[in-house]
Amino acid sequence: MDTHVTTIRPITIAIVALGGEGGGVLADWIVDLAQHGGYLAQATSVPGVAQRTGATVYYVELFPRSAALAAGREPVLALMPVPGDVDVVLASELMEAARAVERGFVTPDRTLLIASTHRVFAMTEKIALADGRADAAALLAACRDAARRLVAFDMAALADATGSALSAVLLGTLAGSGALPFQRMAFEAAIRRGQVGVNSSLAAFGAGFEAAQAGPAAPPAAATIDGTKDDKPHAARDLLHDAEDGFAGEARPIVVAGIERLNDYQDIAYAKDFIARLARFQEIERQRGDSEQALLAETARQLALGMAYEDTIRVADLKIRSSRFARVRDEVQVEDGQILEIAEFFHPRTQEIADTLPAALGRWLMRSGWARGLLDRLTRKGRILKTTSLSGFLQLYLLSRLKPLRRRSLRFVTEQAALAAWLDLVAETARTDYELALRVARMRSLVKGYGDTHERGRAKFDKLVALLPGLRSLGNPGPLLEGLIKAALADEDGKILDKAIAELMSAPATSPALGAGRLVS
Repeated sequence: MDTHVTTIRPITIAIVALGGEGGGVLADWIVDLAQHGGYLAQATSVPGVAQRTGATVYYVELFPRSAALAAGREPVLALMPVPGDVDVVLASELMEAARAVERGFVTPDRTLLIASTHRVFAMTEKIALADGRADAAALLAACRDAARRLVAFDMAALADATGSALSAVLLGTLAGSGALPFQRMAFEAAIRRGQVGVNSSLAAFGAGFEAAQAGPAAPPAAATIDGTKDDKPHAARDLLHDAEDGFAGEARPIVVAGIERLNDYQDIAYAKDFIARLARFQEIERQRGDSEQALLAETARQLALGMAYEDTIRVADLKIRSSRFARVRDEVQVEDGQILEIAEFFHPRTQEIADTLPAALGRWLMRSGWARGLLDRLTRKGRILKTTSLSGFLQLYLLSRLKPLRRRSLRFVTEQAALAAWLDLVAETARTDYELALRVARMRSLVKGYGDTHERGRAKFDKLVALLPGLRSLGNPGPLLEGLIKAALADEDGKILDKAIAELMSAPATSPALGAGRLVS
């Protein structure tokens, strides 16, 4: 009996991709490449029901035709990847690469893992009350430890730069890795035979190939970044340069990002206000002599977010930006000749309308029973606006043009007073307890969004501020406040926070969690 077939194992390739990223096209290219290169090929796919657009596992096995002919019979190829028996895994996104590791497809004795390092955030990451994103560095480290070899970089950036799909970059990276017994021209011939977006696919393929050949020492950069003109106004550019020189450690990149955010949100004068408010925290860090400047960094982060609060003007501005229309067109894959309509649901409450008005008028509206009642009835059901229609676009455009009047609005006055009180509290706490001050700065992350979300966050924040004097009397106020912040972020309605506070207040004075003393409300 001839056992020649059984002594040669197939080349096994698993592709894990999100919907719309061309995983099926990539599998087809590999099959076509193999069939024209003297291999038998079999491909299967199992669509997933993931929390994004649906992750799909494509599986391809390649077997030398010459070996099958020599044995006189066809090989039996598998329909799904088997943990511990996959030669190459191609992942279109970093979390999907980590999922492949978790499922056992990636092993250190066999697997080449090719992955894009960009993220498409899962729904659980997006809806988290705090920063719910998975640690990208930890994901990448896990992939590196699990694989025999890892080839990873931001392939989405290359796809965008070349105007092509991510699948073409993945194919180029696969070719550049040398994992398959085919020459570059054979890969390119498969793309040409596919007859779909040939020119852009070849450009993306070439970018991926060169990136894989360059290795980790030379990560690729998006081609569109090179040589672009710096079109920032002089005032903004000068302020950014001053921030680069005036801040160090963890604070520098956060301050730079804060300036750009606040200049976009309001104007350069608003960004200068941001820098001025950080001056006393720079002095605190200078006196402390800590090069990491953790308190300054956290305060800058929360201050920038707080100053760029979400109001009706900001929402309208974001809804009608050209970049948003382009992103939606890309996401739904609008083709030439197709018409795209975007319908936005708005449900502004009376409070949000009052917040947009000048402060005195807004306060009158909230105090006036008949006016408030009338507005409550008018806004009870909300409205749907089509931003792709002239009337819908113009309504939001006019609302977004109120930005110069924002400084006179009720919401602006309220937010600035709240931020000033919080900054005073952080600075005052830092004089006696730096670690506690760091938590007080971080506590501002509870206040976010608008409407009910903002009110619930503000209520939790105020509750913790009221507890601070009692926490300071205990032996370990920093860790205790950290635990309460986590409890506040665990749910929307604050029940977990209330439970944590109740447990803290009822704990015996000798409890190791409290140290000396008992929390008194």
